[in-house]
Amino acid sequence: MSRSDVDLLVVDTPEEAAQEAAARLAIVAGGGHLVLAGGSTPRRAYELAAERRSDWSRAEVWWGDERCVPPDDERSNYLMARQALLETLAVPPRHVHRIQGELDPETAAGAYSRELGDRELDLVLLGLGPDGHTASLFPHSPALAERERAAVAVEAGLEPFVPRVTLTLPALERARIVLFLVAGPDKADAVVRAFGGLPDPATPASLVRSARGETIAILDSAAAAGLG
Repeated sequence: MSRSDVDLLVVDTPEEAAQEAAARLAIVAGGGHLVLAGGSTPRRAYELAAERRSDWSRAEVWWGDERCVPPDDERSNYLMARQALLETLAVPPRHVHRIQGELDPETAAGAYSRELGDRELDLVLLGLGPDGHTASLFPHSPALAERERAAVAVEAGLEPFVPRVTLTLPALERARIVLFLVAGPDKADAVVRAFGGLPDPATPASLVRSARGETIAILDSAAAAGLG
């Protein structure tokens, strides 16, 4: 049973899930603030979003989290989005708000928190880890209790074992659209806990909901297999 605070969209394949996410990204890219996700799942959605809308001149792009590595490091979330999306656009976003992962984690988090401030975001794209984490909000992390800052530094609980900077729950819930994109059978248990159970700090994704708009989870059939 899914919770009523999340709209679930279940499709057959990861490609269809990427297409659905890309369509929503492309709409907001016509004039809005978008927060991009890292990891492997969103890459295809970024490629498709660029094909749908090649002019992002009215968009501003942010990141939900970043590994504390230089922007040309293969582990960088910014690098993945740059290669899959930003470099393929005919007209780039009017502003790209990169988390400066090459800096000391606390310095980078402080700078990003001030840059974002209390800005209301139009769409936040998020993934879901098998452990239930989203962005770099990990199970039972002290970052889950943060209520003042928009971004904080965290220690990574997963590979690559480098510190990270993540947006906090108050920053994420200010989004008009919170959009989860989840694919693969290894996510099925986490999907049940994130979208079918009660809010629980053991599953940080279960705590992330839009406070002023809608929360949508796009799932492929493998990821959704455990939902009733």
